[in-house]
Order: sequence, then structure tokens, then C-alpha cells
Amino acid sequence: MGIVKVSNIRVYAYHGCLVEEGKIGSEYRVDVSVKADLSQSATSDDLLDTVDYVYLNKIVKEEMAIRAKLLEHVAKRIIQRIFKEIKLADKAKVSVSKINPPIGGNVALVSVILKKSRKDFLDV
Repeated sequence: MGIVKVSNIRVYAYHGCLVEEGKIGSEYRVDVSVKADLSQSATSDDLLDTVDYVYLNKIVKEEMAIRAKLLEHVAKRIIQRIFKEIKLADKAKVSVSKINPPIGGNVALVSVILKKSRKDFLDV
């Protein structure tokens, strides 16, 4: 087993419960970690035998572009796509963070972290 991580994916998106958040938008940070059997790719040196981090980044950007009220919803969609589209993925962890959230205080970011296994995929 091994882990492929893509850290600090920065996107501008329009998530949130407030009407203003849907109009103005804000910056987000997404971190993705996928556990998979990387033994084949370690031997073959072939991109088709691994979890492609470029593809993980694409999934994140596409899902972050779809407005949601809650960060939990976006994180769940990202995990669903990982298991649907990356057959090698055994476990996934996704952290979605809103930078400088509008919560009336000096807060750097708020985050939601979801973890799932492929066996939980039907419950995702």
C-alpha cells in the first residue's frame, strides 16, 4: 500500500449558506490523500498503474466549481468521484477549508475533513 497526496489545492469558489457567499465567493484550500496499492506502479514506472495526482487535482477543481451550501457536501462529492473514477483507490481523505470565513472573528480558516474506504462507497 501507498499514499498519493495532493496538498494545498487553491481554488476560488462560491460555497456557503449566505446569499453574499454565492455572489462574492472566497478562497478555498483542498487537501486530498488517496491510499492505494502502488506496488505495480513502483515496478512498472507507468502512469496507468498509479493514482494520477493530476487527475485528482482535476476532480477537485471540477467539484469545487459546483456551488454548495456546506463544505461537507463538496467533500462528499469529491470522494464519490475518486471512488467512481479511480479504481485503484482503496481509501480517501479530503479536507475542504474556507480561508478567511465570514464568521465575525479573526479566523484563518475553517475545515471539514471526510474519510472513506471503498467498502463504504455505497454509503458515500
